[in-house]
Amino acid sequence: MERAYVERAPTPAAFDFAVDLDSGFWDFLEARIKVKSRGRGRPRHISTFLIHSLAEGPMPRFSRRSFLHLSAAASAAAAFQRMTEPMLAAAARRRPPHAKDAVLIDSNENPLGPCQAARDAVAAIIPQGGRYSDNLTDELVAAFAQQEGLNPDWIYCTAGSTPPLGLTVLAFTSPQKSYATADPCFETGMRMASVAGARVVKVPLTKTYAHDVKAMLAAAPDAGVFYICNPNNPTGTLTPHADIEYLAANKPKDAIVLVDEAYIHLTETESALDLVKGGKDVIVLRTFSKVYGMAGLRCGFVIARPDLLEKVLARGGQNFMPVTAIVAATASLKDPQLVSERRRINATIRQQTFQWLDRNGYRYIPSESNCFLLDTKRPGNEVRDAMAKENVLIGRVWPIMPTCVRITVGTQDEMERFQAAFQKVMKG
Repeated sequence: MERAYVERAPTPAAFDFAVDLDSGFWDFLEARIKVKSRGRGRPRHISTFLIHSLAEGPMPRFSRRSFLHLSAAASAAAAFQRMTEPMLAAAARRRPPHAKDAVLIDSNENPLGPCQAARDAVAAIIPQGGRYSDNLTDELVAAFAQQEGLNPDWIYCTAGSTPPLGLTVLAFTSPQKSYATADPCFETGMRMASVAGARVVKVPLTKTYAHDVKAMLAAAPDAGVFYICNPNNPTGTLTPHADIEYLAANKPKDAIVLVDEAYIHLTETESALDLVKGGKDVIVLRTFSKVYGMAGLRCGFVIARPDLLEKVLARGGQNFMPVTAIVAATASLKDPQLVSERRRINATIRQQTFQWLDRNGYRYIPSESNCFLLDTKRPGNEVRDAMAKENVLIGRVWPIMPTCVRITVGTQDEMERFQAAFQKVMKG
């Protein structure tokens, strides 16, 4: 078994650190939480406020206005960590200036965008944009519940799947309850675990690039959250359902298994929703950002037993949804061919890309999602910068695999442009 390793939670002194963020962030911060700064924009006296408000205990139900203030505080709290992998990932996500015709295969977006029915629904709802229309959210939840055979009371609609991911970590981790995750894996949970004062336990993937659930259990017997991203981001690889089931059956009594299924529609793998239906301590996240092409519209679900949902939402997860996202999501769910057709398109282009990489002697991790890791045989960030000069933006690097870059599967034309640029960079 490969050795797991732990990232310690930051001390209060770690917050008093010069973070090199743009001035607009600090303007926003000052306006939102009314704190003064010193030196090079270093925050003073806010770490205690943020940690106590977000990590020490459940928050009461509150108004939309107070929710927005809390959201700003949560964003600030995430920013005030020492320079860890999650902070570096956030910085890497900021796209450099680029031409309008640049190839954008850096953020696992769907270049096809929303389906036509979703676009039509968005256009039709715009005149009603002055109304909250929360009944539309109820209709979306009901449609999803019927489709998946779930009780609507076990579903909550959110602006994508990232917000409930963070709130779940805040709800179930603490200085006494750690956060267990794979490495490499999506980093938001690590960032929020640090906000909660929890230690972060990172366990390498198996030789088949699945989550090593037995190693996670052994490395984090005090865990409050075991995070499974399936398919995994950034590798695009799968963890067998039996392994997730084993984790749910053998975890510590008060822990939960958080299964992020953002990319599941791009595969035909089995969902963990059956574990939710069975009343297990499992929370599942879904999003419309990937196969449905709605990353810019923001819509998703958190699905769990009502008692678990209550703990998550007590951390500040309740707000009205944008009506444009709701109607687009509802229209997308009603298209019976959408998921299978887009899965086919993605798989075809992905396989053609792999064949090209094979012919040219490049190594990669085979994926079943819309992204994969490509081994550049040199520091990945150097290749990333060189590709940007060729007007092709590719994804970030994970420290455990410093020579690998994440590539998003784009359109056929985009991947052909990627191939030409990559060949030039590697041969140059």
